[in-house]
Amino acid sequence: MSAVHKAVITIDQGTTSTRAIVFDSVFAPVFTAQEEYPQHYPRPGWVEHDPEDIWQTTVSTLKQAMAYCRENAIEIAGIGLVNQRETTLVWDRETGKTLYPAIVWQDRRTAHQCHKLKHKEEWLHQRTGLRCDPYFSATKICWILDNVPHARERAEAGELAFGTIDSFLIWRLTGGKQHLTDTTNASRTNLFNINDMNWDNDLLALFDVPASLLPEVKNCADDFGKLDTTEFGESIPICGVAGDQQAALIGQGCYKMGEAKTTFGTGCFALVNSGSEPAFSEQNLLTTVAYTLNGKTCYAMEGSIFVAGAAIQWLRDSLGILPCAADSEKLARQVEEDHQVVVVPAFTGLGAPYWEPLARGAIFGLTRGSTAAHVVRATLESVSYQTQDLLNAMRCDGIDTTTMNVDGGMVQNSWFCQFLANTLDITVNRPKVMETTALGAAYLAGLHAGLKDNIEDFAALNPQDSTFEPEVDDILKKKRQHRWQAAVKATLIMAEAEANLECD
Repeated sequence: MSAVHKAVITIDQGTTSTRAIVFDSVFAPVFTAQEEYPQHYPRPGWVEHDPEDIWQTTVSTLKQAMAYCRENAIEIAGIGLVNQRETTLVWDRETGKTLYPAIVWQDRRTAHQCHKLKHKEEWLHQRTGLRCDPYFSATKICWILDNVPHARERAEAGELAFGTIDSFLIWRLTGGKQHLTDTTNASRTNLFNINDMNWDNDLLALFDVPASLLPEVKNCADDFGKLDTTEFGESIPICGVAGDQQAALIGQGCYKMGEAKTTFGTGCFALVNSGSEPAFSEQNLLTTVAYTLNGKTCYAMEGSIFVAGAAIQWLRDSLGILPCAADSEKLARQVEEDHQVVVVPAFTGLGAPYWEPLARGAIFGLTRGSTAAHVVRATLESVSYQTQDLLNAMRCDGIDTTTMNVDGGMVQNSWFCQFLANTLDITVNRPKVMETTALGAAYLAGLHAGLKDNIEDFAALNPQDSTFEPEVDDILKKKRQHRWQAAVKATLIMAEAEANLECD
């Protein structure tokens, strides 16, 4: 009798697409189904998704992955779920219908509400590890309750449920039986106390969010219910859940204090494992839950950049100067090294270490000789410069590293990886499996399903594929740093002017 082959399926629900990936018993990806869906921009600074687009792409890709397993006699041991973080939905507990479109993590509509709470920021930071910024879920929830007719009364009556994308999908995947989240996603709401690992009544009062809306918080490898057989035909357990950046930390094998990764997806997120106690930054970085297993929590320090790969999409879809994302490498190589064009891609504000939600994108240094290639290269460079800002902040907090593990769609561009190594002046490592967010969720599901005994058992499963060593011209590097810092300063001055106009 032939051996039964086991696998796990990861649902990877991202900002621009949904994927379902089958990982075999040694956690190699063997099948991927992917479907893109649109973002909506109803007003400047607003970013929304249609929740039904998210749901339909999840159902479609998951069914394709399940069909692959059936056709190849593969037993599905469990399902992992990884999601874009902070994106906020509120839905009717009876019908499962959402009251309003999903307000995306990039959305800036609550900037002025956050500004009014700035006097509470240090108190907030010590409880949540976060900043008072529209990025996080709390002010998004409040906005929905205050702007959708009768929403607040219905919430107070216990008729509504809040969730980040993981909670929304778990609810739907289980046929409305489970209202759950995990600690990593809970830690991104500004409502969760990362010291005692519970929803915090004082935070709920600050943001005026009823406790009845909130999901139950579980470990990352845990029982999150089973697929609804009416929709999917099989009762498969959902047993691994994490926010995308924490999942990438897990997928990169960063299980020891001081180990770090940076993901270059829609945004850019650098996380370093800070151990079993939360470490609070003095440089405007975030403290977040890295993962919780068997009731024990590991923390991370994080730097968040809102726009990375999204800027490449902007060049392709909005400006039309980039035929496809893969062409960015070829165009970047056409431009001279000291070209003087600087892009600040602050389309949805500036994240760490600046935290200025009113900042907007800008291009500096244009001349009559500037071409599309100059703008493309400067946009790629801007992601490296923003990463350098994060690394400098971490160093000021006493965290130094001589290597950086990278992943995400942008690191397929070898020119970008080399420029990153040059800018940071450290070794950049690119792993064999670059989609580490999905891999991290697969590890969590596999752990709960018994395919491995300990999280450390996964450390060797995703070796490095390429290494980029810095090739530094110190004079040119200093010029680039000076131009970038000047461009950011000018962008912040414009944001301050915009704030003053709003107050007039």
